[in-house]
Amino acid sequence: MGLAIKLQQAGHSDFHIFEKATDVGGVWRDNVYPGAACDVPSHLYSFSFEPNPHWSRSFGGQAEIHDYLQHCADKHRLWEKIRFNAEIEALVFDENASLWTLHIAGGDRVRARAVVLAVGALNIPAYPGIAGLDKFEGKVMHTAEWDADYDLNGKRVGVIGTGASAIQVVPSIQPEVGELKLFQRTAPWVMPKHDGWISPRWRKRYERFPLLQKLHRTIQYWMFESVAPVMIKNNWMTRIAERLGHRYIRRMIKDPLLREKITPSYALGCKRVLLSDDYYPALTKANVDVVTEGIACIDEQGVVGRDGSRTELDVLILATGFKVPVAGAPFRIEGPGGRVLDDDWRGGSEAYLGMSVSGYPNLLYIMGPNTGPGNISVIFYIESQLRYILGYLAHLRKRNIATLDLKEQAQREFNKTIQEKMQRTTWTSGCDSWYLTEDGKNTTLWPGYSWQYRMQSRDFDVSVYNSRRLKPASVMELSENISSESGQVLSS
Repeated sequence: MGLAIKLQQAGHSDFHIFEKATDVGGVWRDNVYPGAACDVPSHLYSFSFEPNPHWSRSFGGQAEIHDYLQHCADKHRLWEKIRFNAEIEALVFDENASLWTLHIAGGDRVRARAVVLAVGALNIPAYPGIAGLDKFEGKVMHTAEWDADYDLNGKRVGVIGTGASAIQVVPSIQPEVGELKLFQRTAPWVMPKHDGWISPRWRKRYERFPLLQKLHRTIQYWMFESVAPVMIKNNWMTRIAERLGHRYIRRMIKDPLLREKITPSYALGCKRVLLSDDYYPALTKANVDVVTEGIACIDEQGVVGRDGSRTELDVLILATGFKVPVAGAPFRIEGPGGRVLDDDWRGGSEAYLGMSVSGYPNLLYIMGPNTGPGNISVIFYIESQLRYILGYLAHLRKRNIATLDLKEQAQREFNKTIQEKMQRTTWTSGCDSWYLTEDGKNTTLWPGYSWQYRMQSRDFDVSVYNSRRLKPASVMELSENISSESGQVLSS
């Protein structure tokens, strides 16, 4: 959506957005479990060019963020540019025409001069590989596929997982359930969130004085950026942060046995650091029990522990996150000469600045490999990439260029530097996390400060690309079985 807005502001209308669902919003459309909210401040988790002075909380909830995205689509008239129920199944490059063909579910075909992939990483629920899960006779819900009509009141509930969704759903459902068993494999690092309501008076001030909101956003940015060394250095600052984390646990958890269960045994930041004000208090309630013995299997009645214990349940909630594509493309992408991106990325995905992949001309990523934030808003990275992508597309338009293909050497040298820096970070300090491939390669996060990424991606550099000029014949001439609705730019 951000790219679409920027394209329109630059005077371009020859693009289409393909969306597999029936509405905008992505993760904020789909994740409607109780307590779903962002762990980045609201003013940072919104476009700098489309500020929202009306946020009701310091950290926006699911419904409010979804409303904000719909507002963006309304204000910038994006609905007419979006084709819904259009899931992309494959991309195939036509070397003769220098066009990408999009294969859409249902058999439609669309061709475009350039394609921008903005598919995100948190859209495919990850189900735990626990034996017998399909045998359970009670209700099973993944947090990403929540059944809002199901009544949890008085039920015996088991929650599997202790990640970002678990620390939100547990305190939200704890008051209404009869019993809550939290099955924990690894204790997360949880730090105070300091969430709260934004008063109507302050909202009116932000609306009346936009510069005040901009100042507040800037202060928040540098506050969050200041903790980056904890993740990217793995040094004495990390140890100080761990002491603060332990102090928070001691303050919130008085029971020494429970405190031992929920104290992490790995470096802070190796896995995602979670923010919550109500997770630890929920664990102390009489109807909550943290189970750490491990799950052997699941039977018709509930969970069988590795110690032989049996826990009978009415409901199983799977707070087990998403399948993050650390080594693979979101669908089949076939470049020139039949080259397949899944094959190239078999050992771990990589790109130049997380946006361009050598051998796949006129194809760009938003939030591609190694551009995930470890401490700051993803929006900052997205906006950094929008400027670069606009420069790339402008070069295609103005220079009569048929294709821009990243030089292999540029990609190789960039990723060599990235992985060298990654070895010094907390993220590679030895724990098992979704940031890593099976071989321990981190293809997810940016191993530095976010401002460094912005400086490095600030300007489009054509010198790292091989270019080929257009043929005299129009490259937009489409064959009879190809839809003529395609433009020069597609955001999927």
